[in-house]
Amino acid sequence: MELTTWYLEQTDAAQIRPGREPSVPVEVRRAEVASPELSRFLYTAVGGDWFWTDRLAWTWAQWQEWLTRPGVETWVASVRGTPAGYVELDGRLPGAVEIAYFGLLPQFAGQGLGGRLLTEGLRRAWRLADRWPHQTAISRVWVHTCSLDGPAALANYRARGMTLYRTEVTPSSQPAEPPGPWSGAGPRTTP
Repeated sequence: MELTTWYLEQTDAAQIRPGREPSVPVEVRRAEVASPELSRFLYTAVGGDWFWTDRLAWTWAQWQEWLTRPGVETWVASVRGTPAGYVELDGRLPGAVEIAYFGLLPQFAGQGLGGRLLTEGLRRAWRLADRWPHQTAISRVWVHTCSLDGPAALANYRARGMTLYRTEVTPSSQPAEPPGPWSGAGPRTTP
């Protein structure tokens, strides 16, 4: 099996093309208190069906250490108080912000929330230096996605004004099934 990875970027905040208004009211707020429990929940709930496995073995202490690094932020979308998705920003490098993780819980897909959350995530990324005194002015926001991610991911990034700057095709040794949101559960069969 081959894995295709696409790298996309913006080099100016004016390149953001806002998503449509969602069909349900959504609130996007920063999780300002580092919470390994919340971040691990979001990571597995969103990524369990998409082969997100690199952080599954992280201990509580590893999550805490990551979340307290200057420039790392978690922005949570919620619908009527229920977490619906998140965007994790990694602004540790001078002048650049990576959208490290982004996605929705499956039951919130198809309602326009992905476009809205990505729009808000990009806006927050471009203003990250305002919240972190060590950071220089942001001149680049970037992300990578791959053929194992959700089917709407690449299209959403492009629709929000991100441009493709590199594509890689590599062999993949992923298992046939993603891990699912709970250890040993496998992927969800219904939303």
